[in-house]
Amino acid sequence: MSKGDDIRPAADATVTASRALLGIIARSMVPALEDVSLPQFRVLVLLASAGPLRMGALAERLGVTVSTFSRTADRLVTGGWAVREDNPDNRREVILAPTQKSLGLVASVTEHRRQLIEEVLEGMAPAERDQLVASLRAFTDAAGEPSATELLILGL
Repeated sequence: MSKGDDIRPAADATVTASRALLGIIARSMVPALEDVSLPQFRVLVLLASAGPLRMGALAERLGVTVSTFSRTADRLVTGGWAVREDNPDNRREVILAPTQKSLGLVASVTEHRRQLIEEVLEGMAPAERDQLVASLRAFTDAAGEPSATELLILGL
């Protein structure tokens, strides 16, 4: 039996679990997507985690041109999700900052996601949850932290 044969059941179970988690992620975002688009939510997640950023830096992190990103920023500002500020260090640069409204939206999605996960975990025996925690920690240690770019693809 090759090493690949030993790993296959774990890989299959992990793929199945990842689909279950993606379903939870999707359900947690439904209310937010009534107010903002997925690309806009990606920006709000970035601003919530990194704080105010230069427009050029935001566009670069999102993998779009500044002119393309400018339209998204306009919509976020118009909707009250972000504010433009002058960069005190360079008057030619504009900074996009999150508003309390956008920080609340990101926090709400995160809390909704946590609640949905807790509902699933309540259906498991305490010993199964303990085993899951140990397994997920080991998986996370082996996988390493995803980059911000990887997470932004899904608005995480």
